[in-house]
Amino acid sequence: MQVILKENVVNLGYKDDVVTVKDGYGRNFLIPQGKAVIASESAKKVLAENMKQRAHKLAKIKEDAMAMAAKLENVSLVIRTKTSSTGRIFGSVTNIQIADELAKLGHEVDRKLIFIKEPVKEIGKYNAQIKPHKEISVDIPFEVLSEPF
Repeated sequence: MQVILKENVVNLGYKDDVVTVKDGYGRNFLIPQGKAVIASESAKKVLAENMKQRAHKLAKIKEDAMAMAAKLENVSLVIRTKTSSTGRIFGSVTNIQIADELAKLGHEVDRKLIFIKEPVKEIGKYNAQIKPHKEISVDIPFEVLSEPF
């Protein structure tokens, strides 16, 4: 089944992409949640016309994303959290904490754009990926340290 995404869906695609999904996933989740519509011929023609009209807006969005990526290029973070005596974190470090640390440095980044590959459950050095646009990504190194008592 082919559907047109109405919003970004993690591990599937971005807004206005035409993707192929299994029938049940499309009918039972994407369409009822308002995340997609069936990709009929008329819907594809409407999408093509909308994309043509939005081309200059998309160029501006991509330009803004490139500017954000340039600002974040040389940023590295230090996140302090409570740990056990063995260095294990109580809970884990998530994209929310990374977004908060970036906000403290003056970079407003939506937490939904931040991806961490492996769960952060111990003290150490890690990388997070920020994807402000589907074609642009920036790696942000961060170090997790124990918070003093």
